[in-house]
Amino acid sequence: MNFFSQSIDMTKVHTVVYHLPDGQTYTVKIDGVEQFMDLGMGDFCDTSDIDGVLHFFPKGNA
Repeated sequence: MNFFSQSIDMTKVHTVVYHLPDGQTYTVKIDGVEQFMDLGMGDFCDTSDIDGVLHFFPKGNA
């Protein structure tokens, strides 16, 4: 799957951590919902090879 301009192997992602503009985070467990995800514009930090987590920073908060 390719949600971003760079390819991420979503089979390794178990959790997406969405970093909100006010500094809080929202954690989403990936359990068959990845095909419905649209994170929009922003930057990401893919640590899925290490811990299964994809950190997403929406545009304007990265």
